[in-house]
This record gives sequence, C-alpha cells and structure tokens, in this order.
Amino acid sequence: MYSTMIEPRVSETDALGHINNTVIPVWLEASRHPIFKLFMPELSFQNWKLVVVHTTTNYTKEIFFGHEVEIKTSVKKIGKTSFQLNEEVWQNGSRCVDSIVTYVNFDLKNKRKEPIPPNIRIELEKHQLEIGSP
Repeated sequence: MYSTMIEPRVSETDALGHINNTVIPVWLEASRHPIFKLFMPELSFQNWKLVVVHTTTNYTKEIFFGHEVEIKTSVKKIGKTSFQLNEEVWQNGSRCVDSIVTYVNFDLKNKRKEPIPPNIRIELEKHQLEIGSP
C-alpha cells in the first residue's frame, strides 16, 4: 500500500466548515505520484502513459481543517492494459472517503492501449489488495 499525508489548507474548506468535496479528487491524484513515476519516471507530459477511464468516490464522513489526512492507495486489480486503484482518505482514525479509479496504459502518440510492462506489473503487484479486502 502507498501512503500519502496531506495537511488540509484553510482555502480547502467550504461554508459548512469542512473540506469541500471538490478537493478530494485533487488529493487522490496527488497520492498517485509514486504510481505515475512507475510508468513515467521523468514525469514528462511528452511521454505520459496513464489515462483515467472511470472513477467512483464515496464520501462517508466529513473531513476538517486542522487535522492531518492520510490517503491509503492499494492496487485492486491489474488487467492486460489497465489497473484499478482502491483509495481511502483517513482522518483521526476514521475512513472518510473511499474511491476506485481505473487507469489505462495508453500510447498518446499512436492513440492505442498498451500492455502494462512486466517490470511495472511486478511493482503494482507489491501493492495489491489481499483477496477478500474491499
């Protein structure tokens, strides 16, 4: 599992005093940085490989300013050209958000899906959820 710590900012709060729901997808993307580096070590947009094709996010508990947030990212499923991530946002010992995102390994120049390279597949498998996990 990958783990990313986020310190919520005042500007991320809304009129209700909690972190706005529009902030969460940005945090989730920030937590995927290590996965981006697997596919594009130089993080160059000229050689970008990953395209989001689906995402589902469930907000189950409010998140507040003033308390650090941990984002836990695991690999849920690995296909030939795509993979799913299971992402959870935790604050003060409670899971506040759970999300699933599907990425496709994509060749932008030739506009086609590509198989996930074996060396990257091995790295993704190291972070794969155990059978029976959410």
